[in-house]
Amino acid sequence: MEVVAVHIRELDPSGSPLDYYGYELRRAREAAGLTQQALGSIVFCTGSLIGQIETTVRVPTREFSERVDAALGTDGTFSRLVGLVLRSQLPSWFQPYAEMEARAAYISVYQAQVVYGLLQTRAYAQALLGVREESTADALVAARLDRQRILDRPEPPVTWVVLSEAALHQEVGGREVMRDQLAHLLTLQQRRWLDIQVLPFEAGAHTGLMGSFNLLRFENDPAIVYTEDFVQGHMTANPPAIREGSARYDHLQAAALPPRDSATLIARVMEERYGNRSGPDRRAVA
Repeated sequence: MEVVAVHIRELDPSGSPLDYYGYELRRAREAAGLTQQALGSIVFCTGSLIGQIETTVRVPTREFSERVDAALGTDGTFSRLVGLVLRSQLPSWFQPYAEMEARAAYISVYQAQVVYGLLQTRAYAQALLGVREESTADALVAARLDRQRILDRPEPPVTWVVLSEAALHQEVGGREVMRDQLAHLLTLQQRRWLDIQVLPFEAGAHTGLMGSFNLLRFENDPAIVYTEDFVQGHMTANPPAIREGSARYDHLQAAALPPRDSATLIARVMEERYGNRSGPDRRAVA
């Protein structure tokens, strides 16, 4: 028999999107005459999880929201609201970029050390985001994965990603996580509007040595260049900055391997560095 240990507390629905979601979930559940345990059994989770979401202890997922809408007959209310909830979990300084990224028609990315967020697997994102924010990693991962939905639109943004070869070798989360991540990159290469190039170590000095940066272009708005430091992100539509960023990116694309050769390199690193090598006792050899 399940024991629900979540304490009922009053929420201010104007406090945040997450507070509003929890408040509305409780209101809709009670209006339907359901206990937390009863609703949980309908949407395939525990009553404890329902209580945690209602009290903002846990962040809802999109799948959970869709099931709640179906169970409570709320006409897509929670499915629409969850996008705001997940975006609110992103760092405040990153939220403006996420909003612009979702509107962009063209996304050009150079990543010097890690795989770009839109291309990350859940396990890779969990390992990366849990380094300093372990207590909030689940919410951050959910928000990052929700960003990736723009790639599944009927008309997704044209996305071009240049990854330093270092991103393939920088082990995040262990060998199995990295193998799955590189396999995911190979799968993504098959998408019509997404291209991935790898900038090999052999390229030597290049225009991306100053660090990672992104360029966003829009149908009717000025382009934006985005950079990050260890404190926050920086966006600018300043024409000289756009001109410089565009020139640097063109040089990076020219120096990087073509997409087909990049896929070959990704596959080779995946097998040689993260393949299933085992010793006599069947334990992985580092």
